[in-house]
Amino acid sequence: MSIEYVMRPSRLDDLGALMELAELSGPGFTSLPVDEPILMERLEKSEQAFHSRQKNIQYGKYLMMMEHLPTGKVVGCSAVKAGTGIDQPFFNYRIITLAQASHAAGNLRFDMDALVLTNEYVGYTEVGTLFLKPDHRGGGAGRLAAQSRYLLMAAAPERFSDRVLAELRGVVDDTGESPFWECLGRHFFRMDFAEADRLSATTDNQFIVDLMPRYPVYVDLLPPEAREVIGRCHSEGVGAYKLLQWEGFEFDRTVDIFDGGPLVAAQRRHIRTIQESRVVTVEAGEVEGDPDARQGLLCSNRLPDFRVSLGKFIRRGENNLVVSSDILEALHLKPGMPARFWVRSK
Repeated sequence: MSIEYVMRPSRLDDLGALMELAELSGPGFTSLPVDEPILMERLEKSEQAFHSRQKNIQYGKYLMMMEHLPTGKVVGCSAVKAGTGIDQPFFNYRIITLAQASHAAGNLRFDMDALVLTNEYVGYTEVGTLFLKPDHRGGGAGRLAAQSRYLLMAAAPERFSDRVLAELRGVVDDTGESPFWECLGRHFFRMDFAEADRLSATTDNQFIVDLMPRYPVYVDLLPPEAREVIGRCHSEGVGAYKLLQWEGFEFDRTVDIFDGGPLVAAQRRHIRTIQESRVVTVEAGEVEGDPDARQGLLCSNRLPDFRVSLGKFIRRGENNLVVSSDILEALHLKPGMPARFWVRSK
C-alpha cells in the first residue's frame, strides 16, 4: 500500500477512539474533554453537519478522524467549526496598548499593554481539535490532519465564513496548572483551571459573563510568570502553530481568557492550501518509481463522503492526475471522477 493514512468524517462508532484521544491530549485541550456524553454529542453534530442536517449552516461542526490504513485504527483527529460565537459567546482578551504621557513630569511618555474582554469573532470559522497519537506524528501526518480542514472549506465554501481563526492551547504544565490562570482568572472565578476549562467546554459560557472582570487588566500589574506566557502556545502546539503561520495565519493580539494562549486569524481566500489546490480528473496508473511523481494531498472534494490522503501523484497536463489504485480505493474514487489536488509549490 502506497499510503498510510486517510482523513475521513467521524462516525458515531468512533466514540471509543475519540475518548482515547481525549485522554491522551492532556490538560487544557478544551475541545477534547474526557467526557463521554460531550464527545458523543460532538460525533452526532459532526454527522449532522456532513449530511447537511443541522438547523443552520453556520452551526456546522465537522470532525474528521485520521485512520491508519494498515491497522484500521483511529490515530488522530482535526475539526472545523463553521461559525463561532453564534450559539454561545466566544470570549477572549484583546491586548491593547495605552499611551501614557505627562508634560508636567518632564515630557515623560511610555506605552502600557492592557487586556480587554471581547466577543469580536462572531461568525468566524474556527479550525482546531488537531491531535495525533505520539507514535503517529511526523512523516507528513500532521500536515494531512491540518490541511484536510482547508480542503474541506475549498470543497464546500458556501458552508464557511470568509474569515478563519485558530485558538492554540496556552502554557499548562503536566499537573494541569496554568500560570496565567493562577495569577489572573482564579481571583475572579475562585475555582481551579481544570474546572473552568470543563465549564467552558460544557456550558453556554454564561459563567464567564457573570464573573469575568469588566475593566481593562494592566499587564504590568500581573506577576512575571503570567506576563511571560501571554500569547505563548503549549510546547506540544508549536508544530501546529508553525503550520498555521505557513498557511498565512497571523497572531491577532488576542489570547485565551483561561491560559493566555494565542489566537491567529486569516482570510479564507488567503489560506495557502486553498489558494494552491486545484480540481482535477483522476486516472489510475503506476506512480511509484516514476521520476515525475510528486507528493501531495488528494481529496474526494465532495460531502458527505469527504476523504483526504497523502501520497504520490503524477500530473498530466492541467486537468488530469494519475494516482495508484489503492489511493482511489481509500478515497472512494473511480477513474474519471473529479477530485481536489494540492502539492507544495516549488
